Amino acid sequence: MGRVIDEGDTIRVRTGYVPRPQAVAFHARTERYACLVAHRRFGKTVAAINDLIRACYTTPLNNVRVAYIAPYLSQSKAIAWDYLLEYTAAIPDIKVNIAELRIDFPNGARIRLFGADNYNAMRGLYFDAVVLDEPADFPASAWPTVIRPALADRKGKATFIGTPKGKNEFWEIYNDAKDDPNWYSAMFKASETSILDEGELVEARRAMGDDRYEQEFECSFEAAIQGAYYAVEMKDAQSDSRITRVPYDPALGVVTAWDLGIGDSTAIWFAQFYGQEIRIIDYHENSGVGLDAYAKALSEKPYH
Repeated sequence: MGRVIDEGDTIRVRTGYVPRPQAVAFHARTERYACLVAHRRFGKTVAAINDLIRACYTTPLNNVRVAYIAPYLSQSKAIAWDYLLEYTAAIPDIKVNIAELRIDFPNGARIRLFGADNYNAMRGLYFDAVVLDEPADFPASAWPTVIRPALADRKGKATFIGTPKGKNEFWEIYNDAKDDPNWYSAMFKASETSILDEGELVEARRAMGDDRYEQEFECSFEAAIQGAYYAVEMKDAQSDSRITRVPYDPALGVVTAWDLGIGDSTAIWFAQFYGQEIRIIDYHENSGVGLDAYAKALSEKPYH
């Protein structure tokens, strides 16, 4: 996987990583962006970390910078740091910076772990490749305002990995990726990969219940989320095709309902009342901006 340059000779280094068959196509992809939806214990973090290590030696630029980003820095360290140390240990002359969760390679490349909880710490940096683990748990502004711009000048690559937690940003990313030629996308269900023992899966379903099992091991975006309000009702409505698009009726007024966010996002629902019907026609969400930004967003709507 890794290689170092020594006096003009290429030295191949075995890192100990052997890709699972399901990950081979991911490593061989040519698309700039990737989205992996994978069941628990699939090994997506191991694959992603090794993909970043490879990028440190295969990206045809000087001073390559790559990053693994989890929702929290403490989570990033707990999940990925040991893997990063393990799979770079055989590479000669690396420098490990524990305080910054960073490894410097002899060719000038650098890999570092970050947490999206302090995404402004990445502001001003550039990246040639990033992995976003469970991006639905990131602050809403992390990707569009800081991480994505950091890829712009060097046309860096981005990989999104995770397990479903309902129809959120990660679901949107995966669905958009399936039809976009610039994206590699794949879903790996436990019932199809044969990575986990069948008896273990049966026991897991028994202990977890159907909804949690379907979400965590069968990659279901439809499964009712435990603890969510009206989770079962929403699942039933989806199954009955009762969730659909409702057009704006210019003959009716529009009412907005606001969920003001301080440490999280502000959400605005747009509704129209027709007899006994409440029609939800639009939705707007943002974070890290002032009320003027929301006023502007509302003024740009065609509603009155």
